[in-house]
Amino acid sequence: MRELWTMTQYDLRQRIRDKSLIIFSIIVPLALMFVLDLVLGDLTNPQLQPTTVAASVPAGDQLGAALVDVVRSLDGVEGMDITVRDAAADEVHDLTRDGRVQIGLIVPEGFSTALQQGKATDVTVVSGEGTGIEQSIVTSVVESTVNRFSAGALAAEAGAQSGLAPAELAAIGQEVATAESTITLAQGTASNEQLSPTGALVAGQAGLFLLFTVGFGVTALVAEREQGTLARLKSMPMPSWTIVTAKALVSFILGVVATAILLTLGGRLFNVNFGSPVAVGVLIVAAVVAATSLMFVIVRVARTAEQANIAQSIIALVLGIAGGAFFTITASGWVGTVMDLNPVSAFIRGLGITSGGGGLGDIGTPLLILLGFTVVVLVIARLIPDRGAAQ
Repeated sequence: MRELWTMTQYDLRQRIRDKSLIIFSIIVPLALMFVLDLVLGDLTNPQLQPTTVAASVPAGDQLGAALVDVVRSLDGVEGMDITVRDAAADEVHDLTRDGRVQIGLIVPEGFSTALQQGKATDVTVVSGEGTGIEQSIVTSVVESTVNRFSAGALAAEAGAQSGLAPAELAAIGQEVATAESTITLAQGTASNEQLSPTGALVAGQAGLFLLFTVGFGVTALVAEREQGTLARLKSMPMPSWTIVTAKALVSFILGVVATAILLTLGGRLFNVNFGSPVAVGVLIVAAVVAATSLMFVIVRVARTAEQANIAQSIIALVLGIAGGAFFTITASGWVGTVMDLNPVSAFIRGLGITSGGGGLGDIGTPLLILLGFTVVVLVIARLIPDRGAAQ
């Protein structure tokens, strides 16, 4: 064990002195986080734009006026900037077409009467150029409000057929139209495995560059074999497995430290909270072990340091992109199942759980995926022939 620790310390000092480690494991991923957040920020964090609604309501139509009041009340919702202006029915299309308003709302003649009699009636929502989520919100609110009015009218009609007095019918209709939903939503403590767009960006870049960071141990081992140093080390009075284990420990330590730094700095710079430090720490260790296991495959496949660098880059980019390092990729069927087994994907999913308040007991699935990936890769590394030894 003394030889193992001595070799590990020596290699760590060598790697730390190499400025490329700091640059490529810390500085580059942090810079990429900033750049990607600037470039993709509007796509991943869409902001609601100020919206003007041109509303046409027949004179004296009480339910139509109430519908417009509901749309106007959206202006008080956080993030919404809604302005409602009155317009004639034949002007609404021209206003939206010319871009003077973003959304048009046309309440037909006899709207209140149609609802009260249970007859079909159409409220027209006109989308102007450039509308997006704002139009969807207004449409959804209009639809739900009309449905509520219709339910109240149907309840009143049913009461009339039952012989209730007019005053009672009005009370029933009012109560149904204004009653709160009997279905309530309660916010849970554990996440649904989804990080915020910025949080996913930080976690994804940390997972991607983890695969590059552990590669410094791989390239060092292959370089020593290529230069003949490895043969001299094997001739020394110590078990041959000590050499490979020392390189693996170097990769493991560098991966844990670099990933912890990236998540800490990224969380502070982008205001992301990844949750319990203990659970996050366990996820980091599991992800680093899974990434380090790839080292053994690359060492046996690559004959030169150049080949090791190329193989490492290909594996890192494929796993990183497929795992959601840059953007979320969704798939179904067996393709989706395979992608879920990606260590980067499991790492991001685990951080989503801890970010939502989950603890060690909630990240069992991501940890099992990372452990299973490690076992499978180590078995593959054991079975494939060692090309480097055949030189």
